Amino acid sequence: MISETDLIYLKRCVELAGIALEKGDEPFGSVLVSVTGDVLFEDHNHVAGGDHTQHPEFTIARWAANHLPLEERSKATVYTSGEHCPMCAAAHGWVGLGRIVYASSSKQLTDWLSDMGAAPSRVRNLAIGEVIKDAVVDGPVAELAEQVHKLHQRSFDAKQ
Repeated sequence: MISETDLIYLKRCVELAGIALEKGDEPFGSVLVSVTGDVLFEDHNHVAGGDHTQHPEFTIARWAANHLPLEERSKATVYTSGEHCPMCAAAHGWVGLGRIVYASSSKQLTDWLSDMGAAPSRVRNLAIGEVIKDAVVDGPVAELAEQVHKLHQRSFDAKQ
């Protein structure tokens, strides 16, 4: 169930995805929020330099592992513009982060990129629940997914 508070954080994720795109990167953004509603960490994609492990969700997992005790991690929420890829989902699960809320799904992204004529990814597209057994996941959010779609269209067009 997506709340009004969730929408505030998801909108920030979409803003971060836009910042990534403006910097010449792929449009993904994520925010880590404590159980009390404090933004603990936020980031966007940094894969343009060639290291495709520089996803914001992966960076959040590393940051959380180094800065939060396990109990706080398990109560924190990761908000993200796009559903975690398998690498990021695994990192999320390994460090024991809590709920995941996303604006657009991996399936939506795969469909959008296919419709644009993009080459398929080398990495299999799996839903978070296929990677983390006990994940609490909410998304996608239709009104924000369309904004994310437009960012990916702009990203694809810029590469042509």
